[in-house]
Amino acid sequence: MRDAHDIERAVGMAYYVSDADGVGGRLRASPADFRVTERERFETQPVGADPGPYPHLVVRVTLADWETNDFASELSDRLGISRERVSWAGTKDKRAVTTQLFSVDGIEPDDLPEISGVDIEVVGRTGRPILFGDLAGNDFEIVVRDPDAPENADAITADLRAFAESDEGDDAVAVPNYFGQQRFGSRRPVTHEVGLAIVRGDWEAAVLAYVGNPSEYEPERTREARAFVDETHDWQAALQRYPGHLGYERSMLHRLVEGDDGPADFRAALESVPTNLQRLFVNAAQSYIFNRILSERLRRGLPFARPVAGDVVCFADTDTPAGLAVPDTDRTQPVTDGRVRAITRHCERDRAFVTAPLVGTETELGEGEPGEIERSVLDAVGVEPADFDRPGEFHSTGTRRAVLVRTDLDIERDPLRFAFSLPRGSYATVLLREYRKRDPAKR
Repeated sequence: MRDAHDIERAVGMAYYVSDADGVGGRLRASPADFRVTERERFETQPVGADPGPYPHLVVRVTLADWETNDFASELSDRLGISRERVSWAGTKDKRAVTTQLFSVDGIEPDDLPEISGVDIEVVGRTGRPILFGDLAGNDFEIVVRDPDAPENADAITADLRAFAESDEGDDAVAVPNYFGQQRFGSRRPVTHEVGLAIVRGDWEAAVLAYVGNPSEYEPERTREARAFVDETHDWQAALQRYPGHLGYERSMLHRLVEGDDGPADFRAALESVPTNLQRLFVNAAQSYIFNRILSERLRRGLPFARPVAGDVVCFADTDTPAGLAVPDTDRTQPVTDGRVRAITRHCERDRAFVTAPLVGTETELGEGEPGEIERSVLDAVGVEPADFDRPGEFHSTGTRRAVLVRTDLDIERDPLRFAFSLPRGSYATVLLREYRKRDPAKR
């Protein structure tokens, strides 16, 4: 175990599992170097089905150098519909080639526009929008360009196989199931700060964390605009300084111009952005707390691949594609002293998974040392489960998440290429960070 970079520690990822030096290199030298294809599990009706009971058109979209939210906005604008009528199962990175399903409410195939860098295939119709649970996982094929020491990959793989605690002959590797840097902002990790302020009921601090709060990794004009907001709170003048591409920040500023800086105005400013971004703020706060819990578990030397007394495990989803073990966090069980051995056998066969909480109003913390870790992190952050009782999209009941992600990994050389599959919600960059051990701000 070794210390992580400062920007990773800022989002709760305090350590690397592997002690070996990294391979270095560059991610996403071109979008084609980072390919993501969804493992789908969503049934549709034929495209010619009656749109009355099946109003949502389902399309398979391949995006080159498009962030998912940006594409959804562009598609809705071209169609002349509300962005809320476009849904998908998982948000993907911009600098990549990604293939995933979208559903669009109330349109016909002939309505679909041609968009540069986008290939759209009509799949069928459905009676409801696509949701997060409709995604089983993702297949990845990632090239690391110009590695400094590609020979280090073997030592890192050995460390990650040991962490997986797999049976003899099983070549799977494993890493802590951290939320990756992009969950919080790759170069300006602030979404969790916004979320924590919301959870604490400090609407003004939440807005300023997003609109102000300049980062050294941003362009000079953006830094100056954010600094101006922090210093003056002059929303109208700030609008003249903000670059046009910062659309969400500008939406908040426009709403603040209309108010008198009361708590309701700051909350309304946060509610001026799309609902999925509103949810993301609180989700990022939960993710940050989760990452800190995992880091503390690592620091204390508790296992990830098997439980200890006081843990809570979940069981495997039985409705998933072959070769992909997906945790079902709706089926959980506390681990007592008398059940450790039996549950360990389930974990060894990918039938059960040790979990940690994504804290919300209905969270029940663990017992023993795992529970002590969870409570100590919440105390350090200054929140408790009841704090997630917030209005609208900012409310969360919470859930649990597996602490370990295991995968079969294929590595090729020249170029250095990684191919693997992960269950939904797990991050390819979390596996790749163990191999590269490079500052995320430098890609």
